[in-house]
Amino acid sequence: MKITSQFLVFMIGLTVFSYGIAATIQVQYLGIHPWDVLNVALFDLFGLTIGTWAVIVGFLLVIVSFFLDRTYLSVGTFLNALLIGPMVDLFMYLDYFPKSSTTITDVFVLLFGILLMGIGGGVYSAAGLGAGPRDGFMLSISDKLGFSISRVRIITESAILVIGWLLGGPVFVFTFIFTFLQSPVYQFFFLTTRKRLEKLYNHWNPKKEKKYKKATG
Repeated sequence: MKITSQFLVFMIGLTVFSYGIAATIQVQYLGIHPWDVLNVALFDLFGLTIGTWAVIVGFLLVIVSFFLDRTYLSVGTFLNALLIGPMVDLFMYLDYFPKSSTTITDVFVLLFGILLMGIGGGVYSAAGLGAGPRDGFMLSISDKLGFSISRVRIITESAILVIGWLLGGPVFVFTFIFTFLQSPVYQFFFLTTRKRLEKLYNHWNPKKEKKYKKATG
């Protein structure tokens, strides 16, 4: 029962997160997340789809993490690497996004996408199926070099941003504040979802159920 609920929560979070990515890409001229800057740049240069490049980059990071430190590789890592890209492509194909016609409305679309990415990321991480390929990669680097996670994240995402920009990816003002907007939302929904799941698991705990029966029987 526990693994079923974990998988369900993980998939809900992953779906919301993927829709958020797709929404931000619709207004990419305002600036998008560094990893998406890279994916869009690779798509513009070599074709395929943005989602396909997300999968390729994700699995390359999984391979690197495999040789660096396998601690952070789990079923969630592979599901994340495999599913987010196709989901982003699907949402972009369906084109179910808020319609906009001005820069102001585009900003609201972007903020909406960032909000969904924070919500979805927090929810799927709280499911406890493991870190995504990008987070797992950065955690592995942090362990190997002894640097703080925040320092490694800043260095890694700055390097990815520069590479994406050099390849022609869309970089603008929101690219530089993306993480600052997304992180508080991510943290709130991660902590909230984790607490709710822990209460649910405790309710299903057989030992607690037996104690309850003895107390009431």
